[in-house]
Amino acid sequence: MLIRLLEVLSSEQLPKPTKGRMRIHCLENVDKALQFLKEQRVHLENMGSHDIVDGNHRLTLGLIWTIILRFQIQDISVETEDNKEKKSAKDALLLWCQMKTAGYQNVNVHNFTTSWRDGLAFNAIVHKHRPDLIEFDTLKRSNAHYNLQNAFNVAERELGLTKLLDPEDVNVDQPDEKSIITYVATYYHYFSKMKALAVEGKRIGKVLDYAIEADQLIERYESLASELLQWIELTILTLNDRQLNNSLSGVQNQLQAFNTYRTVEKPPKFTEKGNLEVLLFTIQSKMRANNQKVYMPREGKLISDINKAWERLEKAEHERELALRNELIRQEKLEMLAARFDRKAAMRETWLSENQRLVSQGRLQSQDCGRHLHHVEDLLQTHTLVEADISSQAERVRGVQASALRFTSTQQSYKPCEPALVSEKVALLGRAYEELGRLAGGRRSRLEDSRRLWRFLWELGEEAAWIREQEHILAAGDGGRDLTSARRLLSEHEAFRDEMAARHGALRHSMAAGDALVRDGHYGAREVTERIRDIRAQWTHLEEVSRLREQQLKEALALHQFQTDANDMEAWIMETLRRVSGPEVGHDEFSTQTLARKQREVEGEIQSHRALIDSLHEQALGLPSAYAHSPQVEGRLPAIEQRYEELESLSAGRRRALEGALALYRMFSEAGACLLWVGEKEQWLNATDIPTKLEDLELVQQRFETLETEMNNVGTRISEVNQVAKHLLNTDHRSKGQIHQTQDQLNDRWAEFQRLAERRRRALESALNIQNYHLECTETQSWMREKSKVIESTQSLGNDLAGVMALQRKLTGMERDLEAIQGKLDGLRTEAQKLAQEHPGQAQEIQAGLTGIQEVWEELNATMRRREEGLGEASKLQGFLRDLDDFQSWLSRTTTAVASEDSPASPAHAEELLSRHQGVRHVEEDILHELDDYRDAYDRMRALGEEVTRGQTDAQHMFLAQRLQALDTGWHELLRMWENRHSLLAQALHFQNFLRDAKQAEGFLNNQEYVLSHTELPSSLQAAEEAIKKHEDFMTTMEASEEKITSVVDAGRRLVSDRNTNSDKIQEKADSIQERHQKNRRVASELLARLRDNRELQHFLQNGQELTLWINEKMLTAQDMSYDEARNLHSKWQKHQAFMAELASNKGWLDKIGKEGQALVCEKPELDPVVRKTMAGLQGRWEELEATTQTKAQCLFDANRAELFTQSCSALDSWLKNMSAQLQSDDYGKDLTSVNILLKKHQMLEHQMEVREKEVQALRSQALALSQEEAGLAEVDGQQRRVTDSFSQLQGPLGQRRQQLLASKEAHQFNRDVEDELLWVKERMPLATSTDHGRDLPSVQLLIKKNQTLQKEIQGHQPRIDDIQAQRCSVGQGEGAGGWRGVWRS
Repeated sequence: MLIRLLEVLSSEQLPKPTKGRMRIHCLENVDKALQFLKEQRVHLENMGSHDIVDGNHRLTLGLIWTIILRFQIQDISVETEDNKEKKSAKDALLLWCQMKTAGYQNVNVHNFTTSWRDGLAFNAIVHKHRPDLIEFDTLKRSNAHYNLQNAFNVAERELGLTKLLDPEDVNVDQPDEKSIITYVATYYHYFSKMKALAVEGKRIGKVLDYAIEADQLIERYESLASELLQWIELTILTLNDRQLNNSLSGVQNQLQAFNTYRTVEKPPKFTEKGNLEVLLFTIQSKMRANNQKVYMPREGKLISDINKAWERLEKAEHERELALRNELIRQEKLEMLAARFDRKAAMRETWLSENQRLVSQGRLQSQDCGRHLHHVEDLLQTHTLVEADISSQAERVRGVQASALRFTSTQQSYKPCEPALVSEKVALLGRAYEELGRLAGGRRSRLEDSRRLWRFLWELGEEAAWIREQEHILAAGDGGRDLTSARRLLSEHEAFRDEMAARHGALRHSMAAGDALVRDGHYGAREVTERIRDIRAQWTHLEEVSRLREQQLKEALALHQFQTDANDMEAWIMETLRRVSGPEVGHDEFSTQTLARKQREVEGEIQSHRALIDSLHEQALGLPSAYAHSPQVEGRLPAIEQRYEELESLSAGRRRALEGALALYRMFSEAGACLLWVGEKEQWLNATDIPTKLEDLELVQQRFETLETEMNNVGTRISEVNQVAKHLLNTDHRSKGQIHQTQDQLNDRWAEFQRLAERRRRALESALNIQNYHLECTETQSWMREKSKVIESTQSLGNDLAGVMALQRKLTGMERDLEAIQGKLDGLRTEAQKLAQEHPGQAQEIQAGLTGIQEVWEELNATMRRREEGLGEASKLQGFLRDLDDFQSWLSRTTTAVASEDSPASPAHAEELLSRHQGVRHVEEDILHELDDYRDAYDRMRALGEEVTRGQTDAQHMFLAQRLQALDTGWHELLRMWENRHSLLAQALHFQNFLRDAKQAEGFLNNQEYVLSHTELPSSLQAAEEAIKKHEDFMTTMEASEEKITSVVDAGRRLVSDRNTNSDKIQEKADSIQERHQKNRRVASELLARLRDNRELQHFLQNGQELTLWINEKMLTAQDMSYDEARNLHSKWQKHQAFMAELASNKGWLDKIGKEGQALVCEKPELDPVVRKTMAGLQGRWEELEATTQTKAQCLFDANRAELFTQSCSALDSWLKNMSAQLQSDDYGKDLTSVNILLKKHQMLEHQMEVREKEVQALRSQALALSQEEAGLAEVDGQQRRVTDSFSQLQGPLGQRRQQLLASKEAHQFNRDVEDELLWVKERMPLATSTDHGRDLPSVQLLIKKNQTLQKEIQGHQPRIDDIQAQRCSVGQGEGAGGWRGVWRS
């Protein structure tokens, strides 16, 4: 229980208590507790473990109080403001209680006893810290029991403080001080801890606010960075998409969308990218300011990563632009080719329409509806042309009918033929045209039905062919040669199943079309039905074959998987068999341990492969019966099991062999070590001689004791070696002979060594016993001689009473010493007999020592008897005379002290005199009792005196009577003097007590005056707040000491009213104390007001100092000139913009400080100089920072402008070189198309030249602006002049190349026109040279119409021919001109 109490109070771990209820266990546990207290420097006087175990209540309670005082109260200390001294724990705790209860009505704590009886002090302490728990105003001082019960219950229920006291323990006349101190200390520790936790909570809260703000900014940064990176990646994917529209308008729309992206969508993202850099800079700045670890974005979200992604975006943007430009050129080329095709197609369509008209009537009555789908498609296209031709002849038929009216009209006089004949012809023409339309409609219907049939048959044919192909593939019984091929075949089959599912939908659609044909009564309905039935049967058969093929492949896969696993298992077993079959067991202990470790690893592998073999069995059971009973499956598992069992057996045998070899090597090693130790110790024993001196014998004995300990350890090792050897012999080890030899050699050497050690040990003990015997004989003789000298030295004693008493005490002690010597002498006789028997050769020497001791012993006894006979009865008379002398001496001293007129100089001196004076009455009673006790002895002494002085003058008796009478007279005089002296000393004591209290009060006042006069106004905000807190504590201490000062003044006034002999001095002292106390209170209040004013000033100055530090820090950033290196200028410019934004946002800080300073000056005009000086310094530093920032911004702008100028010049120079290389090309086109492409490119170059001309002009203005700076003037002018000259030099070659390309285009265009016209002439030449003049009127009319059409076309082409002729003259092409002119004339 005591150990647990110490652990709870000290919060430290003590040794584990010994279990058991015996006294020795209790003493051991108490010793552990007392030892811990000694280690903690706790002083325990006259206290042992037996006192606690025996139940000594006084010592036990004292120990518990000491523990409580050390661990609960001693660490309480309060540093007072008045004397800067460390008070004791008790005084510090009392001061703490006074400070906490100050201001509470009826609460006056000045001790730990009576001040707590009414319970208000306990309630006040709790209410001070937790006002919500107690309603202090409702408590009454008269109800002490309720106050105490309420305080104790609230502390236990709400604060968790154990109820150490009951109201009955405190509500007494004199409560126990230690109990109250212990309980109040629990209040102190609880509330001190609560205050510390509150302060820590505020600090942690502030840190958490900073951390939360930083986390929010970090989260915002990561969110924005993720969104920006995601937008960049999506945009890159969009820009890398090369699926462009296949039309000129579509490509133009995509190019317009791309330009919209560059001008509308991209700029906000670029701004967002810059804002991200500013945000990261802000986060890092705040974290540095808060002394936090600077945040670095994780990999992938760094500013460098965003810049890299932006560069990839710009690269993709450039590639997208090039792709769109190239596609635009390609689409323009295709448009030109399409226009040329349309022109030629129109020429061909005219010729085809004439021919179709000739054959249209025969085709409409044809029964040929097509022999296959493509034939039907061709017939439909031809029929469409025929229908178009028929539709075009409708106008001519109506024209003929209108012309015929002229010949059949009755009004017409001229009639070349009969009107009936004309009417009949017209009617025949109309019926023929209608029949032609009907035939065309019937023909289209038949062709449509034929197309539906052939399309159905073609689709089913395709499906049937696919089914036959797949059936042929599935019919192959290949299941794969190995596991990889089996898996590949199964994967291909799964893909085939997916293809089947996809084609089944199309097949259903085709069969639905066939069913529709059957429902419509198509002429091929029977064939359709048969084909549907066949295709369904084929599809069903394909599904069945597919299912069987899938099952076959899965079974083959399972077989190959089994074979692969079995092969792997057999390979592993063979490899492991090779490893465990080796005969190598190591040549020493280390190599054997290595092999054993490897063997353990092998056994672990063997155990882990058992599950794989079981899985092989499961795989074999899952195989089909055809595979399961095949030799390659059925015969492999038993073989694997057999080899696995063989492997386990060999592994176990090898493990046993390695264990045996390891045990053998260890046994040999241990045996060798033991034999080596035995050899060394045998050599030492044989070389060691038994010395004759006692000191040498003791040294050798110590070595033998060490040897015995080593022998015990070696014996244990030899026993272990024997056990290992026995185990090895029982296992039929191959080295039995060597084991037997080593074991026997070790055991024989060990037994021989034990016998040798035992002999040497007995010899040593024998020699040591003899030397000890002689030493004891010598010491005993010296002891007895010393006692004889002591007895002889008492011859001079006995002349007076003191001598007689001293002699008697010495003789009594001497008798006890003689008894001890007698016991020692008997032991030496026994030891001498034993040694004489063991060492007969030294028996005479041993007996001689004993004889000498016997002689000295007899001489000592004789001396003792002679001295005892010389003593008598004189001690009694001498004792009476001594008591009488002592009493008379005391009476004389006491009378002298009482009659003293000394005045006490201090309260302690007064109390000493008064206590000494009051002690006389107690002494009187003691003396009277003592006289009654010694009256009989006195009568015997007087009778003895008469007998001694008989026959002589009776002077002794008269002298004794006079002395007794003088004693009575002196005693009564002493009582009277004591009463008078007591009254004077009491008044002196009161006066000295007053002076002591007054001195203490003056000490308080002196300390207060010193503190008030030496308190200076702090120069920092923290010091100002601490000074105010310290002064408030000081005023609380003043209030606590006010009661003492008031009590001193009241005590002095009471002494004055009681008419003390020193009333004047007391009155003067009390008035002085009262006046100084009032003065100190007034000065303290004034000082507190000044301290509060100073705190406001220091708060203003600290804000100004913080702003100054911030300005200095930002000044370093503003003065950073690292941008001179011209790297990352854009990033630095953005950071500087963020820096300028930060300055603008913190401008309100300066304004806020200015407002605070104005308010402070309004309230405290005397602070105006300090405030003005501070504000002037801040304003100056702020203006300097702004000027430096503007200067840096201008420098950054100039540097960036110079860098941009250099980059622009470099880019223009590179572009000009590329342009010069393009203009020097000698490629002017091989045909008209290539010339047009080159012209398009040349137009683009000219457009780029116009754009670049503006850039060159901008470079001139930039160079003019940069030329105003002194640095780099020559370089800027040189770059600008070089670019301008290069640009000017390109103007001439650009115009020349344009003229050359235009000339090439005209030549190629002329050749193209000539070719086209020749082709047109050749196409029309057969019609112009035809000799067919018609066989009837329609044919003649048709030929006339064709000839008229040809003449119109020739006339229409005449301007074209003239233009070509003019072009020939301008181009200068004479080659081939006569040929095409001759053709044209023909």
